[in-house]
Amino acid sequence: MKSINLGLQIVPKSEKLDTYSLVDKAIEVIQASGVKYEVNPFETVMEGPEDKLMAIAKKAQDAVLDAGADEVLVYYRMQIRKNGDVTMGEKTDKHR
Repeated sequence: MKSINLGLQIVPKSEKLDTYSLVDKAIEVIQASGVKYEVNPFETVMEGPEDKLMAIAKKAQDAVLDAGADEVLVYYRMQIRKNGDVTMGEKTDKHR
């Protein structure tokens, strides 16, 4: 199964809870999934099969709601290549 990149930004809204602690719940789901990922200041980027990444993204947003967020804004960015894999490294390795 070919790999894609999926950038996921979950913005929780809560009148009572700290935004960063809610975002941490989403990141915990991604960490536990076993896929390659990088946490960045505005989003977390994952690498893997599209179906798997979308399922992880849904689980992450549910985790934020379950942790007490009143609502979430969810933004996806995806790079999908018709005939091959997409890797994070092809975009970032030269800068490390």
